[in-house]
Amino acid sequence: MQIKTIREFIKLESSGGIILVVTAALALILDNSPLAKYYSLLLSTRFAIHLGNIGLDKPLILWINDGLMAIFFLLVGMEIKREIIVGELSSSSRLVLPGIAAVGGMIVPAFLYIAVNYHQATGLRGWAIPTATDIAFALGILSILGRRIPVSLKIFLTALAILDDIGAIVIIAAFYSTNLSYYALIAALICVIVLVVINRAGIVSIAPYMIIGVVLWVCVLKSGVHATLAGVVVALCIPLQGKVGDNHSPLRYLEETLHPWVAYGVLPIFAFANAGISFSGITFADLFKPLPFGIAIGLFIGKQLGVFGATWLCIKSGLAKLPSNATWVMLYGISLLCGVGFTMSLFIGTLAFKESDPQFATYVRFGVLTGSLLSGIMGYLVLRICSRKVVVEDQHSL
Repeated sequence: MQIKTIREFIKLESSGGIILVVTAALALILDNSPLAKYYSLLLSTRFAIHLGNIGLDKPLILWINDGLMAIFFLLVGMEIKREIIVGELSSSSRLVLPGIAAVGGMIVPAFLYIAVNYHQATGLRGWAIPTATDIAFALGILSILGRRIPVSLKIFLTALAILDDIGAIVIIAAFYSTNLSYYALIAALICVIVLVVINRAGIVSIAPYMIIGVVLWVCVLKSGVHATLAGVVVALCIPLQGKVGDNHSPLRYLEETLHPWVAYGVLPIFAFANAGISFSGITFADLFKPLPFGIAIGLFIGKQLGVFGATWLCIKSGLAKLPSNATWVMLYGISLLCGVGFTMSLFIGTLAFKESDPQFATYVRFGVLTGSLLSGIMGYLVLRICSRKVVVEDQHSL
């Protein structure tokens, strides 16, 4: 990935992260105001699409979580494919440090969550909630610090978050698929085969991939596997290169087209629909119940320990080098920011407890918001202090 492309990506994600903060705050305000019943009524409003005997009838919040988030995962899948083929993940030397950091950042939070919820049979289903990192929020916080943070650290955080997304996709597919319909799975498999065939046939027009992708989304939705995974499959089948002698890249074109819509539309809408939490009847003591406490310490303690610890071991063992112009304190600050789970954590939480008591959803949001808020604030403070120190030292050296 060229530096110009990286800067554009970070700028878009950063501004999108700021909008996420605003929409999440708006959801919290609405859910704790006299307008709360209208907020709830809006999200529970049902919308139906029918074609003969086949149809979908879901409340608005599920259209958002199953439909709009499939577009988000389509974008994620394209970013992953591009990064692996020609970007920051295309060589083993670049992959080692963020790869090991991502693994550590998933294992330690999951371990802490399981330790807290060990005797809670239902609660254990949420073990993956604190393993996620929200790249938009994290880069949004970094954007406040401006150029005082080395680009190398922003690239490291971006690569780590992309690998983290790969882990989240695998977790969703492996652990949060229920009541499988084999007929729908067979239909989905046929769609995947068609996508591969048209890719191998050299078809570069995006339209066929999108049409088959919609059919695939419906089949996956009906199969019991979460529908957002259809977006990833479609993304991996879209050609990166155009026809011979043509510099046009279908994947890059679609990625650049979708990115603003996802950053400024899909994710803020998801945040608005899922960040609302009524504090009526909730006390500070509720935070220490196993479910929210496990999520909060998984994000705030587990992420920083996992990411920084794995990174330290990787660098000290000689497998990788410290990112250029970065210090250990800056790297620790980045590790803290990885605990901002928000979007992906909330999303996994909706999958883990979608058939449970609504109180579980409240506890998930409470834990995610607490852990993400602590991680974001502490990460910002650490990076601001150390970046200010670097600026002072640079001034003295002039």
